[in-house]
Amino acid sequence: MTTAAPSTALATIQPAFTDPERLALAGFLAGYRGLTREAYTMNLRQFTTWCRARSLPLFAVRRADIEGFARELEARGRARATVTRRLCTIAGFYRYAVEEELLDHSPAAHVRRPRLDYESHATALDRNELGALLVAAGLGPPTEHALISLLALNGLRVSEATGADIEHLGLERGHRTLTITRKGGKVVTIPLAPRTARAIDLATGERCDGPVFLTEGERRLDRHGAGRIVRKLARRAGITKPVGPHTLRHAFITAAQIGGVASNATFPERRERPGPAPQLPRPARRAGQVRQQSADDLRCHHPGKPLTTSLDAGVPLRDVQEAASHADPRTTIRYDRARGSLDRHATYIVAAYIAGAAR
Repeated sequence: MTTAAPSTALATIQPAFTDPERLALAGFLAGYRGLTREAYTMNLRQFTTWCRARSLPLFAVRRADIEGFARELEARGRARATVTRRLCTIAGFYRYAVEEELLDHSPAAHVRRPRLDYESHATALDRNELGALLVAAGLGPPTEHALISLLALNGLRVSEATGADIEHLGLERGHRTLTITRKGGKVVTIPLAPRTARAIDLATGERCDGPVFLTEGERRLDRHGAGRIVRKLARRAGITKPVGPHTLRHAFITAAQIGGVASNATFPERRERPGPAPQLPRPARRAGQVRQQSADDLRCHHPGKPLTTSLDAGVPLRDVQEAASHADPRTTIRYDRARGSLDRHATYIVAAYIAGAAR
């Protein structure tokens, strides 16, 4: 009986991606950072794994393949919003490859995406539930109270809150402020409601720099730790709904709209021809309040600068838009010099709106 000698030949392993595909993946992801980059990386990893399981090179994918990927996600029970995000990432990747002349055309250019509902299906908290959550946070450690206050009364994203630093706290024209980095790297200064400012002062103590929110191990609190705090306090407040940090952002927007901070303008899609100005509700006048001047009145008395004067005087945006004959309210908003005023920030209205339920 003879035995075959083992072969010493090396097996050839095909690389997962070609050089152009690898260049496109790296270049596309390099254009983003933070959580956005992590999300896009996860989306592309899932798509490339699906392609490799079917021996499909990335640059040989056709529109039908991407459609099949989307249908498989739906068959697995993924939400339509999740499928849409995956397809948006794939479309962005192939668009980048075409722009960099690594690919002739994008197979995702005409891929149909699931129709999303106009209304959000996110978990909603009413005024009493949000107030109860703030009360539960106030009875706990200062760090938890400050975190819940920032999320609920300023509507911050969890990454914006956990990324806050003590040296970015400030005082501007009588407002306690915090400078944060928004999504996309935009740096903005937001006012803090008195309740939030006091909670942050207690949370930071005598520290003069470093993160506002620290863990017990003196490390910066991350979004996972923030999520655990929110869920713990929700249970303590007797809220049985699934609550996370983004739930508080959703609740802030809802409370701002109910509390009277909703914008005076809608933003329709750009039209080929000017159409009638959108019919928007006029704000109710309180007892004893002086009647607001109309935009036409200010146009007559201040012909040199009617638009900015009208907006500064508190004339509703709709009236200024009509007087200026602007087809799109976004054009009128460009003249609103006070649109970034801290005095008009929604956090004060939301804090006052919830105060009755949070006692």
